[in-house]
Amino acid sequence: MLDIQALPGLTRAERVQALDAWLADLLSDAVAGTPPPRQRRGGPPPRTGTEGIALVAVGSLGRRELPPHGDVDLVLVHEDRPEIAAVADALWYPVWDAGLRLDHSVRSISEAVAVGSTDVKAGLGLLDARLVAGDPELASRLRTATLAGWRQSASRLLPALRDLRRDRARQLGELAFLLEPDLKEAYGGLREGQVLRAIAAAQLADEPTAEVEQAYAFLLDVRDELRRRAGRAGDVLVRQEQRPVATALGLADEDALLRDVSLAGRRLDFVADETWRRVEAALVRRPRGRYRRVRREPLAEGVVRQGEEVVLARDARPAADPGLLLRAAAAAARADLLLSPYTLKVLAVHGPPMPEPWPPEVRWSFLRLLASGRSAVAVLEQLDQEGLLSRLLPEWDRVRSLPQRHPWHRFTVDRHLVEAAAAAAELTHDVDRPDLLLVSALLHDIGKGWPGDHSEVGEPIAARIAERMGFSAPDVAVVGTLVRHHLLLPATATRRDIDDPATIDRVAATIGADPAVLELLHALAQADGAATSTSAWSPWKAHLVAALVARVQAKIGHGPAAADPEPVLHPTEAQVHGPLDIPGATGGVTVGIADVADGQQVTIGAPDRPGLLSICAGVLALNQLDVRAAKMSVEDGYTTGVFAVRPRFGRAPVAGILADAMRGALEGTLPLAARLRQREADYRQDGARSAAPRISWHNAEVSGAATGIVEVRAADRAGLLYRLTAAIAGEGLDVTSARIETLGADAVDSFYVCDPSGFPVEAERRVRVDAALVAATGGGEPVHTGHAQGATDTPGEGPRTCQ
Repeated sequence: MLDIQALPGLTRAERVQALDAWLADLLSDAVAGTPPPRQRRGGPPPRTGTEGIALVAVGSLGRRELPPHGDVDLVLVHEDRPEIAAVADALWYPVWDAGLRLDHSVRSISEAVAVGSTDVKAGLGLLDARLVAGDPELASRLRTATLAGWRQSASRLLPALRDLRRDRARQLGELAFLLEPDLKEAYGGLREGQVLRAIAAAQLADEPTAEVEQAYAFLLDVRDELRRRAGRAGDVLVRQEQRPVATALGLADEDALLRDVSLAGRRLDFVADETWRRVEAALVRRPRGRYRRVRREPLAEGVVRQGEEVVLARDARPAADPGLLLRAAAAAARADLLLSPYTLKVLAVHGPPMPEPWPPEVRWSFLRLLASGRSAVAVLEQLDQEGLLSRLLPEWDRVRSLPQRHPWHRFTVDRHLVEAAAAAAELTHDVDRPDLLLVSALLHDIGKGWPGDHSEVGEPIAARIAERMGFSAPDVAVVGTLVRHHLLLPATATRRDIDDPATIDRVAATIGADPAVLELLHALAQADGAATSTSAWSPWKAHLVAALVARVQAKIGHGPAAADPEPVLHPTEAQVHGPLDIPGATGGVTVGIADVADGQQVTIGAPDRPGLLSICAGVLALNQLDVRAAKMSVEDGYTTGVFAVRPRFGRAPVAGILADAMRGALEGTLPLAARLRQREADYRQDGARSAAPRISWHNAEVSGAATGIVEVRAADRAGLLYRLTAAIAGEGLDVTSARIETLGADAVDSFYVCDPSGFPVEAERRVRVDAALVAATGGGEPVHTGHAQGATDTPGEGPRTCQ
């Protein structure tokens, strides 16, 4: 009797062996318990036993790959057995009763071949047919007929199989770059290995190599362990299961697991892509006709185009030409083609070591490759898969398939660097030194392969690589600076007040007086953001960074001299005016709305009072508006707040509704806090994440009224800005300005705060503010980053007062 509960704990081979033995017994019992049909007068005696009956496993059981809690796929093949229906009933019911998930069919050989020739999924499954019990000769004929039918129908079925692959890629993404990949169906998953075997069965490609089989076997091991740990069927490697799966497989941690999964997926993906290119070329050549000679077109020294790929010329000497590798790669990318697999193998086996420093023509070829943009991505992946990229850049191995856990990132570190270089190629006309931009884009995150702050760690690494490439000492220094400060502009633009002269002074002092460095940093920030995600580089962030660059250019003498750059946030004309029923209040409430990049800008005016920013933020949240940035100014007791907003559900703000809400909140007729709590209850997903917030204080580089900057990173939720500003106001501090950024599910908010008394915010008070901010976010203990809590003001500065 089969012990179903023990199956998940067995190895794959043991699990398949146990099921095969049990199914063989079931078939024997089913045949023995089914009365034979009566012999027809004058006819042959009826068949007995398992003659003319074969129980065949297909799918994962047929491939001997059945995972824990996997489906059992069986075909009962018959020939001249009229009682087959009764045999099938006697066979299937015990399988169901045992609690196994069964996918079954009853076919004759002709029926099976007919189905496999018209249904690509059925045909794919029948290629794995394996005899479990019964008539071996019948099973052998089934396999022979199925294989012949598959080969005959390949020209019709393979395009359908290709379309299914594309659909999987579109719906599930690429296994190599997902934080929670579907091990089976994602692009580069287990399904790729099965399709590669099917293509080989159609005699359109070779059998998968040992390296491919090794990658496939690793993904099988991961899936088995995932299902064993989860106790149920499932192919998605969810995050909570990654650490126990890694431990069970003897890997260091979940990042090591995800990296190995990525490497396996990329190998399968790469080989499958190459195989499909050859399949499509073969299908185009059918029907057979007279052989047509393929034209060879020279592309570069020692490099020619042959058909739709790039190969070496007949007189090429790869062993004596160190520049041939990058010359061929650049030629392929510039022609929007790929290197042939054989050419890659020749270059990998016979290519000599690269001289150091690189000869100028080698560096020029490398830059031409990077400057090819999107076409270079696939060629660089070819070099990576053959180990050639790591031969050129040994440091590359440290970031190869390295996962990035932050939800902004779409790619592993190495692919992100390649994508950034491709994005930088579109900006080379905007800078004076496109060569330094391209190299810096390719290397800007190279430090993530080492412990520590990746910008600081990456600076000397990138400098060494640039020196090895043959750049001059001043250029090497610029590359190091770009890598060290590649986050300077976007971080400053979104978290600091770019109208604050101290902010501009700090950026100018960091990059020096060279306008070319600022220009390169701006382009690098754009390329980095574009390669990350739309959440990390929105039109609004691009607008902020450009405005910051304009201010810094003016500071270092290369911006407009006649007037200061126009501020990013500036009041718009009021569209609604409303009086306030508050004793002593003058001016009433005004609201103006204007369309700007990536949303709208809302200007709210009201009599000054403590906590006014919090009230404005609450009203905007109540109207389902996400605040991207905010700035407050006070003149003669009247406050004007300017807010860059984006409708959360696509409904544009209405000035009259906002004005009515502001009047109600100020007059006390609108219970703002209660209404926001109700709204959060209505949209519970806003508060689903409960990770501890990150809080940091900065106060050495502020000017004017502010005496400190507090930065809060927390899970975004409805009304978060309202609660944060209310918490700050509750501790007796005024918010003079704010920089608000929402990236995916995270909020990164920076508040310029001051004490009305004019004194700095001391350490003890910061502790209380931290506690209030944590309570406002609903998270756990805060994680402190940046300047130490309680840091003092810049020496020599006196107390500042709120205006």
